[in-house]
Amino acid sequence: MYSSTPADWRETNRSRWDERVPIHAASDFYGLDAFRAGKDVLRDFEVAEVGDVTGRSLLHLQCHIGLDTLSWARRGASRVVGLDFSEPAVDVARSLAGDLGLTPERAAFVAADVYDAAEAVPDTAYDIVYTGCGALNWLPDLTRWAETAASLVAPGGFLYLAEFHPLTDVLDDETGSRVVHDYFAADAWLDETPGTYADFEAPTVHNRSVEWQHPVGAVVSALAATGLRVEFLHEHDASLFARFATLIRHEDGYYRFPPQRARVPLMYSLKATRP
Repeated sequence: MYSSTPADWRETNRSRWDERVPIHAASDFYGLDAFRAGKDVLRDFEVAEVGDVTGRSLLHLQCHIGLDTLSWARRGASRVVGLDFSEPAVDVARSLAGDLGLTPERAAFVAADVYDAAEAVPDTAYDIVYTGCGALNWLPDLTRWAETAASLVAPGGFLYLAEFHPLTDVLDDETGSRVVHDYFAADAWLDETPGTYADFEAPTVHNRSVEWQHPVGAVVSALAATGLRVEFLHEHDASLFARFATLIRHEDGYYRFPPQRARVPLMYSLKATRP
């Protein structure tokens, strides 16, 4: 349900994520053993759009347990830094980095709120500031996020964002064909769903969550206002999970609508550069 933002939204969300870290670390969804053995978890469109990261520094905001962060290090980034507000998540990320033989100089992780990133991370700027799927919906102030992220992009560098399309949040869960929520809603969305996307049946106690919708236009405008130049905005017809019951999993691992069904964007990606 929609509601005004509760005063304890940050603590509420942190408790939810802290509880789910060990569930995620043990899940087949994240497959840490396969990751340690060399599996790359980055999406193909991200790799193509970000390009060669060899010799470049990369900051990953809201990194969770660090699989994406460490995948960029494997692809040649000279230094990666991951930031997340969940200390248990950061602990797992640091342990994974150690398992891969990456020193803190090559792969560092910081426990801090994303709004405090400029003061929390070890460097003043990075060649690439990256943020992955399922991040912006946990933030109430998009302008503050954009200003913080942009301030960490080095001259000649860029911000890259891959995110679930906010249109999916306003459609019905079963078919994804009916508009049932307000696309422009500014209030917080409060939920009490137990379990987690990595294990729907997992027993959990901290089930309350506070999230926000951010229309694509608001994201683009917030970043453009910082002085970054938006190079592209791509919309994708695939999702990483069965967001709607009608989606079909394809051989490439993505979920899409059936061939006979009219499509809507399920994800989007954006690149914004600093001259």
